[in-house]
Amino acid sequence: MSRKRSRPRVYDDLNVTPLMDLAWTLLIVFIIMATATVQGIAVDLPKASDVPSLAKPRTRAITITADGRLFLDSTRVTLADLEQRLRDYRAADPALPVVIKGDAALRYDTVIEVLDLVKRLKITSLGLVTARLVK
Repeated sequence: MSRKRSRPRVYDDLNVTPLMDLAWTLLIVFIIMATATVQGIAVDLPKASDVPSLAKPRTRAITITADGRLFLDSTRVTLADLEQRLRDYRAADPALPVVIKGDAALRYDTVIEVLDLVKRLKITSLGLVTARLVK
């Protein structure tokens, strides 16, 4: 008697469940390893006081609006007032830090006038505030 050989069955679908199990397991291992390596060195950090600080911030902010108005911190000033106030602040603190915030629609010459004023007063700690680029 002759035996009939059985033909191999053809599968119409692919079972991806074991592959997904492997992928999830690898993902979990990578997450655990990444967080374990980022921990760094353990140090005893100082505790902050519950009492609010009474010290005023040293940095002075010069804001220039789109229409050219000048503000020192939150007070509107003219260019002459700005010069006198910055001169007084610098006399009290020679390392006076200043930041300039200018509107994007502002004419460039107004910013140059303020920068010239800051240079004339010999203020060397100067920063220009920009918006964070969002991608």
